[in-house]
Amino acid sequence: MNRFRSLPALLGAALFAVAAVAAAAPDAAPPQGGKPPGPPPEALAACKGKAEGAAASFSGRNGETFSGTCQTTESGLAVRPVQGPPQQR
Repeated sequence: MNRFRSLPALLGAALFAVAAVAAAAPDAAPPQGGKPPGPPPEALAACKGKAEGAAASFSGRNGETFSGTCQTTESGLAVRPVQGPPQQR
């Protein structure tokens, strides 16, 4: 019976370690069944003052250029690139 005495402490430490690792992990994708992330701030800024359907473009975070049309999103009017959003695999 003495060997079970430290079991709660051991389980607590293991749970804490798992929670710490999970909290530190970057969110690469939305939770299953969750909403995908909204448009980047650059896509919203490119459509500021424009009408829906207007042509617009913006530079991505890695310097690439995205061209498309302004479309209404939950976040506001944003550029929807011609090629569309990246597909999740």
